Order: sequence, then C-alpha cells, then structure tokens
Amino acid sequence: MEETADIPGQASAQPGPEGSDAELAALARDGDEAAFEELFRRHRRRVALIAARFFRRREQVEEVVQESFTKAFFALGEFANSRDASFAAWLARIAFNTSYDELRRQKRRPEGALEELTEEEAATLAERLRSDARDAEGQAVSRDLASKLLARLSAEDRLVLVMLDVEGLSVAEIAGVLGWGASKVKVRAHRARAHLRKVLERFL
Repeated sequence: MEETADIPGQASAQPGPEGSDAELAALARDGDEAAFEELFRRHRRRVALIAARFFRRREQVEEVVQESFTKAFFALGEFANSRDASFAAWLARIAFNTSYDELRRQKRRPEGALEELTEEEAATLAERLRSDARDAEGQAVSRDLASKLLARLSAEDRLVLVMLDVEGLSVAEIAGVLGWGASKVKVRAHRARAHLRKVLERFL
C-alpha cells in the first residue's frame, strides 16, 4: 500500500496501512489541513475519472473535482456516521451527485440529429456497431463515440446508464447513491437504453 506522508504536529496519530483514509478523515474533521490534502492527493484521480464520464472539457472536469472535495470537506462529520464502507465509496457518491447537479444545470441538447457527430464519426460508429472492436485503437474510438451518444440523454438517464453499464454499480447501489427507489433506477435505465437503441438504428 502507498506510504503516507507525515502529518506535521500529528506524529503520534499517523495513520497505519489499514483504515488510513478513515483516520485521515477524522484528523481533517478536527482541523488538520495536511490530512485532507493527503486525501485529496489519494483520491483526486478517481473523482476526475468519474467527472470525465460526463464532461469532455477539462475545465468542467476540474470544476466537478473541486466542488466534490469542497462538499466532502464540509461534510466530514457525515462520513463518520455514514453507512459507506470506505471513504472512497463515500467520496464517489458525492462526485456522482455533483456531476448530476452540473448536468442538470446544462441545457439539454435537442433529441433530433446528432450534431456532435461528424459524417466521418457517424460512418465509424456504424462500422463499430457491426463489428467487434477488439484492438486498442478501435476501443478508444468506440468510447469516444459512446460518450457523444450518451450526451444525447437527459441528465438523469445518462447518470444511471453510466453508473450501471460503465461503472458497474448495481441497481441497489445506484439507488443508494441517488436516493431513489430501485424501481425508478430500473425505469430510467430502460428508458435510456430504449432511447439509445432508437438513435443507433439509424446507423445499422
């Protein structure tokens, strides 16, 4: 496991290899800024990856990262009483909700033509859908096109589909993150997939 840097003035409370995130969270909750900086260093990449599932521009991703950690800092007391098994899981829930809030603030694109897809990309998409892209380059192209297709969905539908099919979360986990019932998650997922199938039929 990654070695933890010393925390000035807290040598006796330096977290060990087990439960170190929780210990750092406790120190940060008590006002230790260095402890929270270490949590930021450890988990920034994961939060950025979550944000990048929904936003293409670097400044948008960075905004979600900053807002997520700001929310986490002011809610450290809630983490101590949360049911999350780890700080990483708790922080991921905050990052998903922050991404959702940002998606809702954005104006939804029209459901008609795929303006973001160029003619070449549309042709590539059609080809990818007919074949099994196993090579690394093909997979990268497919991920990029999939991101553009997902951008056609509403904030809620896109969030559910990414969490379910990309992040691999269960219906129960998604319901817990978003505060929804399991039935609502299932309905949203079904609707999102139906919408994507309708769009993709144009390329098959």
